[in-house]
Formats: sequence, structure tokens, C-alpha cells
Amino acid sequence: MFAENGLALASNILFREYSLTGIFLSGYTYDMETLWSALTEPHRLRIVELLRDGPLTVGEITERLGLQQPQVSKHLKVLSEAAIVEVQPQANRRIYKLKREPFQELETWLQSFRRLWEERFDRLDDYLLELQATEQQTRNQSEDNNV
Repeated sequence: MFAENGLALASNILFREYSLTGIFLSGYTYDMETLWSALTEPHRLRIVELLRDGPLTVGEITERLGLQQPQVSKHLKVLSEAAIVEVQPQANRRIYKLKREPFQELETWLQSFRRLWEERFDRLDDYLLELQATEQQTRNQSEDNNV
């Protein structure tokens, strides 16, 4: 393994090491980083939302977003380079549609956090039930003392 400019190569897998935390981001996470980076721009996110309903031409996207065609084309190029959309040439038109794979990877990535959230919510539920039981017990004791 060797490191150069914060990048390291081990077993033909590219890793990025953050020196302060020692966290390694594998190629899988690098794809996620690319996906997030492409989707953080509001116009690109809106394009993805439009394409969620089905394939569209550049002209249709331009019309719906109210942007100029060159702007939309630049955003589509970024989305294409990030492997989020694919283009299908049809005569003199280019039809764009979403690719499934990046969103399946995103779903898998989010699922790992869902488990964490669910565990924490379960613990919170247990704690709240415990608090309610304690409050109820305190009320019952208070009522018994007042009788």
C-alpha cells in the first residue's frame, strides 16, 4: 500500500484517507460522494426529480425548469458523468433517463443508517415508556397519600 496526496492503493482498490480521522472511503463510498456532489446543486436535483417521472428530452427539461438550453445541457453532462442519467440518441433528439444503479446504491447506503436510527428510536421508545411508568407510579403514590 502506498499513499500519495491523501490517496492510497491497496489490492487494486482506491482509498481516500482522511488524515485526522483515519477513515478510509472505499470506491463504493467514492461513488456515493460523486452522487451526492452531483445532486447537491439545486437545478441538477430538480432535473433528477423531473426524470423520476420518465425520460425527457433536453427541450422538455429546459421548458419545465425555465432555464436556457446550454445551462440544462451542462447540468445533464454532470449528471451523465456521475452515471446518474443515460442518454439515448433518437434521430436529432437526445432523450435522458435516470439510471437505477446509483439510486440502488444510495438506498443500500441509507439502509445502514436506518438500522442505526431504528435502534436509537427503539431505545428512545423504551426510555419514554420507562418515564411514563415512573410518572404514573408517582401519580398513584401521590393519590394514595391524599386519600
